Amino acid sequence: MPTREAAAMDEGQDPSGRSKSGSPRRIPVTAVATEDEETQGVFKPMDLNHVIKLLEEKDKGDLEEKQLKSVKKLVRCYQNGFPLRDLAQIFKILNLCAGKIKNQHQFVESVYDILKLCSLPFLKKKVTDEITYAEDTANSIALLGDLMRIPSSELRIQICKCIIDFYHAEPPKKPIPGYQQASSSYKAKMAEVGGLAKTMVQSMTLLENQLIEKLWVLKVLQHLSTSEVNCALMVKAQAASTICVHLNDPDPSGQLLFRSSEILWNLLEKSPKEEIIQQLSTLECLVTLKEVFKNLFMRGFSHYNRQLRNDILVITTIIAQNRGAPMIECGFTRDLILFATFNEVKSQNPLVKGLKLSNSYEDFELKKLLFNIIVILCKDLSTLQLLIDGKVILALLTYVKKPEKHKVMEWSAAQYEELQLHAIATLSSVAPLLIEEYLSCEGNACILAFLRWCKSEDPFFSHGNGFHGAGGRGNKFAQMRYALRLLRAMVHLENETVNTDLCQEGAIQQLIGIFNTIISHPNEKEEAIALEIQSDILLILSGLCEHHVQRKEIFGTEGVDIILHVMKTDPKKLQSGLGYNVLLFSTLDSIWCCILGCYASEDYFLEKEGIFILLDVLALNQKKFCNLILGIMVEFCDNPKTAAHVNAWRGKKDQTAASLLIKLWRKEEKELGVKRDKYGKIIDTKKPLFTSFQEEQKPMPLPANCPSVAVMDVAENIRAKIYAVLGKLDFENLPGLSAEDFVTLCIIHRYLDFKIGEIWNEIYEEIKLENLRPVTSDKRILETITTASENIGKMVASLQSEMIQSQVRQDVQNEQKVYMKIQTAHKQRELANKSWENFLARTSNTKTLKKTKRLQEKAIESSKYSEPPQNAIIHPTVIKGLNATVPSGGVVTVESTPVRLLGGPLADTDIALKKLPIRGGALQRVKAVKGVDETKKNIPT
Repeated sequence: MPTREAAAMDEGQDPSGRSKSGSPRRIPVTAVATEDEETQGVFKPMDLNHVIKLLEEKDKGDLEEKQLKSVKKLVRCYQNGFPLRDLAQIFKILNLCAGKIKNQHQFVESVYDILKLCSLPFLKKKVTDEITYAEDTANSIALLGDLMRIPSSELRIQICKCIIDFYHAEPPKKPIPGYQQASSSYKAKMAEVGGLAKTMVQSMTLLENQLIEKLWVLKVLQHLSTSEVNCALMVKAQAASTICVHLNDPDPSGQLLFRSSEILWNLLEKSPKEEIIQQLSTLECLVTLKEVFKNLFMRGFSHYNRQLRNDILVITTIIAQNRGAPMIECGFTRDLILFATFNEVKSQNPLVKGLKLSNSYEDFELKKLLFNIIVILCKDLSTLQLLIDGKVILALLTYVKKPEKHKVMEWSAAQYEELQLHAIATLSSVAPLLIEEYLSCEGNACILAFLRWCKSEDPFFSHGNGFHGAGGRGNKFAQMRYALRLLRAMVHLENETVNTDLCQEGAIQQLIGIFNTIISHPNEKEEAIALEIQSDILLILSGLCEHHVQRKEIFGTEGVDIILHVMKTDPKKLQSGLGYNVLLFSTLDSIWCCILGCYASEDYFLEKEGIFILLDVLALNQKKFCNLILGIMVEFCDNPKTAAHVNAWRGKKDQTAASLLIKLWRKEEKELGVKRDKYGKIIDTKKPLFTSFQEEQKPMPLPANCPSVAVMDVAENIRAKIYAVLGKLDFENLPGLSAEDFVTLCIIHRYLDFKIGEIWNEIYEEIKLENLRPVTSDKRILETITTASENIGKMVASLQSEMIQSQVRQDVQNEQKVYMKIQTAHKQRELANKSWENFLARTSNTKTLKKTKRLQEKAIESSKYSEPPQNAIIHPTVIKGLNATVPSGGVVTVESTPVRLLGGPLADTDIALKKLPIRGGALQRVKAVKGVDETKKNIPT
């Protein structure tokens, strides 16, 4: 279509130059109204039932003229818009007129005039009219889609204009007294209720070779598809496939492709994507999309065409996610691979001969979209041969190299960097599927060389643009991260050829060096990316070293040091959300794969207190780490040096490793719902290890290769690992256990016996369910085993009861000892109080003092010999004049009465002249008595 014709479409004209109405001749419609009617602003009374009855009549001579006049009168009456209350009758009139067009072409003009009035806003007399007449309005608007069956171009175009005006309502030129305009979105809502979108899609089948009408219908569907309700209706009418197959229809204006792609976008966004993909996954739709994309790719040079080309490619990418889409059968996959690689790998295909992409934004986006669709296509294994033929690996590896200076490039530095990262990310998905191609292109050497550049100090300013470049501005973190992701994907294929090639290239030493560089130069700003890089390095090393002692020896002490460095991370950082949890998981995995099994590394790990650090992490009581750490502990305990380290460890509150493991056992059983009493004792001796899940599961016969619930229980919780560790530490010599720990230890000690009995019970139950009767000897053996298992449970329960009772007795004895200490303390306190009272009595009452003195002297006399021995020298034992009632010694310390009140030490005694080191007072309980002068000073005057 020429430019003039395209402009005509936008202004409502068809290419023949007709007026905006689209009719062959413009018929002016005038409304004659008196001055009174205009001032009243009301509709002239109109008997719509009479018009309907007139249109339904037949076989009268002048009937047609009367019918046309009545319709023209109706148009003049409602020239300002249709009231909602009359809408049902008016659209019945419209339908009757449309039915007469086939035999009476004069009614085209009448239908056209009514449709033109439908473009005006509907009018309501009451606020509730929108709700009251909602059903009539929805049915009336739905009739517009049915009228598309009329074989009249001008009517079809007018219907489309009328519907488009639903979304571009113009305000009334002047207010109409007594009426209000319905809300602007009212028509659109009623179109949803009436299902107009479905009938408009179905009308597309009537317009196969009528481009103008088809474009108008697409414009209508473009507006209708902005609603989720309409999109659902369109999907039911197979709108996606109906529109897609016509994408490549001839259209000089380009509107068909633009509007169709816009409708497909809206359907994908606002309706169930799976249904749309299913509709578009037909061979006919994909062939059409392929031809459209090829034409736009090879001949679309305008900004508009490039954008449209990219939109088509995005739609194709969404369709390609459906494995059932015949992308290969229609040849689209081969063409897409060619378009994605022709810049990097020279091709003689005529489709791309002489073709070159520019560095425009649209071509840059196209390149990224092509990389993206390769990732989706490679998920279908039947595409692999096409990827090999297209040399995709070689094309992508051309980006895995450092940027070359002074080289003319078709992309800007920022664009090349983003494409480089995208290409490496694409390789991570494609290379694991094409191992031979990857090795033939020396992919490992290329990646390791690229990593050496990432580690180097070469000046490089990255822009960090796009999704893949996040966190890489001003550094090489983004390049390093995606290169390591690629290596991780290759290593975890467990392909011995790939891993051997990596080790021969020196990957282990290089990766350890990169790790040391990162931890020696921490970058807090990009901490999350640095942690991801460290995690990937450890996972790669784990994949390389697993099952290979020689590689573990290469890992050596330097590798153990980086593991210990990570293990010493502050536990608080595990909750930061930056990736420390993932790093710790990777570290534990590397301990398992890179250290265990190599005696030199194990010994070095123990020397550096690695077991202590492992137990510190286990003591954090984080369930996600417990299983892995306990598995490592089980393997480490095979080393005879490990037990001493485990027993020497002490946690918070001097907790031992054995106590920690038993505590974890109790916590695990509580979470599993195992029945125990408040002391941790076995309740059900027949099922001492049964979890709540096992209780809920009913016995059922299983095939021999299917593990039973009891067997699965061993792998699904940590009890078996705790049993294994404690067994290797020797159950009899575990330090730092409480009575509660010993009660639990009884169960752990017999875990294997209980589990064997549990499995035999399952076997017995399955035999019963299958109605099998074992022979007498087998039955007797089964009964003996189950009885023995139950007896072990009873024995353990009995032992636990003895331990509990012993502990209760011990607690009682300890309690009595505490009470004895309290009682002795109280008795001492009473004696001290009594001594104090006696002292106060002696010092406060002269009679009491004298009486006490006499008693003292009497006691002294009674203690002497009645007849002194011969030649014995008798020394006096009493100091004359001493006013003391306690036995006197060589030195007496008096603290009760200040010296200044008594005139000096022992002033009234016979030895007052002797200089003795005596301080005043008798006992420390008495505070110094204030002097008379001091007391007077303290009395307020």
